[in-house]
Amino acid sequence: MLQHPQFDPIALSLGPLQVHWYGLTYLAAFAMFYLLARLRAARAPYAGTWNPQEIEDMLFVGVLGVVLGGRLGYVLFYKPAYYLAHPAEILAVWQGGMAFHGGLLGVIAAMAYYAWKTRRHFFEVADVVAPCVPVGLAAGRMGNFINGELWGRVADPALPWGMVFRGAGELPRHPSQLYQFALEGVLLFALLWWYGRKPRPLGAVAAWFLIGYGSFRFVAEYFREPDNFLGLLALNMSMGQWLCVPMIGAGALFLVLAHRGVWRSPARA
Repeated sequence: MLQHPQFDPIALSLGPLQVHWYGLTYLAAFAMFYLLARLRAARAPYAGTWNPQEIEDMLFVGVLGVVLGGRLGYVLFYKPAYYLAHPAEILAVWQGGMAFHGGLLGVIAAMAYYAWKTRRHFFEVADVVAPCVPVGLAAGRMGNFINGELWGRVADPALPWGMVFRGAGELPRHPSQLYQFALEGVLLFALLWWYGRKPRPLGAVAAWFLIGYGSFRFVAEYFREPDNFLGLLALNMSMGQWLCVPMIGAGALFLVLAHRGVWRSPARA
């Protein structure tokens, strides 16, 4: 049975300025996205169709989508009654509370805006973005682990990597943050990067992101402790699992439509 290292959540203090590990993981996520997007846009089948300034512009609107969407998603999906009674706290992101599925919707809105602005097809943008996202998710899950939050469900005491987390009682738990790091981050990145190396039907790479993330997150939720203010919902599924169901369904639909050649990139001057 292992003990969580109980890292100090503050990575660096400079007088009154405190830099948190979780903030650094977000910074690392955006930096890795930028580098990977530059690399992806410079290679076939995208070589010559994107320039570095376009990647920077896309990252800027994407960051807004992640932060605003992630926060509003948490407010609407997880604690709507609380924030309805305390609307002044909706923008208090420093108190914690971000939701991936809300961030995803925010990024979709940001990509739609960027596609419209640059006269690209939405899925032309999404197919470039999709393989670059999982490394950011991996960074975020590592931030969860460092903070000792979003721990897993109680594990068999014989589990070699069962871990006791501060504030979670004395029983060993699954380090579900590391499971999600491996599945939604490392494995999903490897699969999408490999799949996206060759020309694919427009929308297929983005569709596989939805299917892959939704499936991996659905499985990981069986090892993650449900939010104590929600518990398990219908069919003994967590909120995270219920939010993954339409995500997987949409990905499957988009994949079928992509292989039928429904979408075409618009001509640009």
